[in-house]
Amino acid sequence: MARAISALLSACILGLTGTASAETLGEALGIAEASNPQLDIERTNQQIAEEQLIAARGARLPTVEFTGQYGPETIQTNRAIVLDQGGRQIGTASLSAVQPLYAGGRIRAGIREAQASIGSSAARLDAATQDTILQAVTAYVDVRQDREAIKIQQNSVSLLTEQLRASRDRFDVGEITRTDVALAEARLEGARASLAAAEAQARASEASYQIIIGRDPGNLVAPPPISVVPSSFDEALAIALDESPDIAEAEFGERAAEQRVRSVRSRLLPELNVVVSAAFQGTLNQEDTVNPFGPDPTTPQPVPDFLDRSVSAFAQARIPLYQGGVARSQVRSAKLERAQAQLNIEAVRRQTIANVSQSWASYQAALIGIEASRRQVEAAEIAYEGGQEELSVGVRTTLDVLDQEQDLLEARLSLVQSERDAYVAASQLFRAMGTLSPRRYGF
Repeated sequence: MARAISALLSACILGLTGTASAETLGEALGIAEASNPQLDIERTNQQIAEEQLIAARGARLPTVEFTGQYGPETIQTNRAIVLDQGGRQIGTASLSAVQPLYAGGRIRAGIREAQASIGSSAARLDAATQDTILQAVTAYVDVRQDREAIKIQQNSVSLLTEQLRASRDRFDVGEITRTDVALAEARLEGARASLAAAEAQARASEASYQIIIGRDPGNLVAPPPISVVPSSFDEALAIALDESPDIAEAEFGERAAEQRVRSVRSRLLPELNVVVSAAFQGTLNQEDTVNPFGPDPTTPQPVPDFLDRSVSAFAQARIPLYQGGVARSQVRSAKLERAQAQLNIEAVRRQTIANVSQSWASYQAALIGIEASRRQVEAAEIAYEGGQEELSVGVRTTLDVLDQEQDLLEARLSLVQSERDAYVAASQLFRAMGTLSPRRYGF
């Protein structure tokens, strides 16, 4: 019976099985990336940045405007001599084009700032994508860990129930005391309480999974092995300083701030444009007009319609002389923002180093924990099997066997926890390095 119970306990770490409704980590990652609203926000921000670049480049091109108006005009006057009075239809039209020649570097700075903004938004999208992957992986393995913990606790309850039945049978024949039976009852109730706690924790993990992935977890199969982790901390740190999207975003932010300084400074410099315009004005469909020089002044005589045309081309210069200190204040403010962006790069670099260091330490500790837990499980299984046999011949007490069973339970739970911690720590390390992607899991 001891070997059968041991085999039952060994089965609890195999995870959930099934094929019909099995859900893989790759499927979960795909759903999370497709449905995460934060990623949609960042994608929209990138599109906005691209449109801003188009607008910035458009500032180099000429602007052409057309204006026109048409409507009736009535003239009433008390002047003695007038060539035309009464009602008439007047139309005017003008066409103008302005080509910038020199804007103090404002246009070029605007284009470069827009390009830096695109780089920053792309880095921010990359970081958000990696954060989503990390959250999805953590939620996935958390659900699996908690479900396996439930299986372990259920097997413990079943085992203690059987032990309690056996203890009562032995008490009935006088082999053990009432105290032994009470100990078995107490351990059983404790196991039931632990099972309830494990079930509550599993429900919480499933709720988090639903929030992050976007649907309830099904039958989650074992995640694939993660790709090879860097062999040393220095290697991981070097990759992080070169690949981290957080550092890249900060660097692009500093470039954009530098171009804003140049753009604002251009307001202190002269501008030069070429302006070409054409204007038209005339009267149309005149009625009841009087021409005093006609053959009969008392009879209204139509005056011929007229059309005036004008074309001009000139260079336009704008030289700022006094702006009340506004432009210079804006320049100083832009320089402060640039200094702030430079400080932000250093802050992000330090945070990246700290994240890599913490993730590396957590991963190494989890690997050590896995090896220790496996040896602990092997030793606890041997001790438990031996304790069962020694109990049957009276060498061990019921309390000894219950303690050994508790040790085996804790060892198995510790192994499940260590395996989860190692998987998450490796994912966190890749996120700190800036290289976390579905390819790390073979997708």
